[in-house]
Amino acid sequence: MLQVSALYIYPIKSLGGIALDTAVLTDRGLQHDRRWMLIDANNRFLSQRENAQMALLKTTLSTDGLLVTYVPDNTSITIPFLPQSEEKLEVTIWDDNCRAQLVSSRIDEWFSDKLNLPARLVYMPDNSHRPTDPRYTNEGAITSFSDAYPMLIIGQASLDDLNARLPDALPMNRFRPNIVFTGGEAYSEDTMKHININGIDMYGVKLCARCVMTTIDQQNAKKGKEPLKTLAKYRLKNNKIYFGQNLVHTGEGVLNVGDEIRVLEVHHEERFFIKPVEAALN
Repeated sequence: MLQVSALYIYPIKSLGGIALDTAVLTDRGLQHDRRWMLIDANNRFLSQRENAQMALLKTTLSTDGLLVTYVPDNTSITIPFLPQSEEKLEVTIWDDNCRAQLVSSRIDEWFSDKLNLPARLVYMPDNSHRPTDPRYTNEGAITSFSDAYPMLIIGQASLDDLNARLPDALPMNRFRPNIVFTGGEAYSEDTMKHININGIDMYGVKLCARCVMTTIDQQNAKKGKEPLKTLAKYRLKNNKIYFGQNLVHTGEGVLNVGDEIRVLEVHHEERFFIKPVEAALN
């Protein structure tokens, strides 16, 4: 049986994630997931890809909003669930533009000071709808400030197989999934075309291409060569390295750690040809 073993949200894009036992699924992904984002002077998103120190900003949920803590000096600031500013603007995430709302000039100053660069925090209001890539999804699917899709799913067996190939094991936080599951073979998420969790239909639309962000240690912001060096040996296709499956969904509801994942339809094309390490050794 496939079973949800962990749920994560990343309220502010590219900052630390939060593990949940129960998560509410909304029209654009898990509640609070990537509804906030830091932008530069050109209204373009900030990311650990260029600013690894963003990994040192950790988030937790409180009754008043998001509590963000900068690990090196242990200082914190609370982000209200609703912005204190009424100012709207266009922001850019990769090739997409969408409407966002500034949160607070005081909060902007705090982030700018911690990151030592100009930064402003924006929020995606409910009336801002950012479509997913129409090449892979049906019309009407939307997402938040995520890279492209509402959710990412990874099997624990996939990470276990990768770690068996690495000199030093890596934690799941290198890959920033929303849903982690146990059961099944390594990379079984690759073939998920239609799944159902707790009555909610989800669809695997595109394998997740991985970038340099996976090489950043989320505890100290140091960069290395792994896991991309090893993944490139067996998860490379068309010059991109893949790990995990992007999901879209229909309907809303609640997900829980422990929920069963029912696979209703699979992708039949063989996407990769190297077997998990245990099988390769047999």
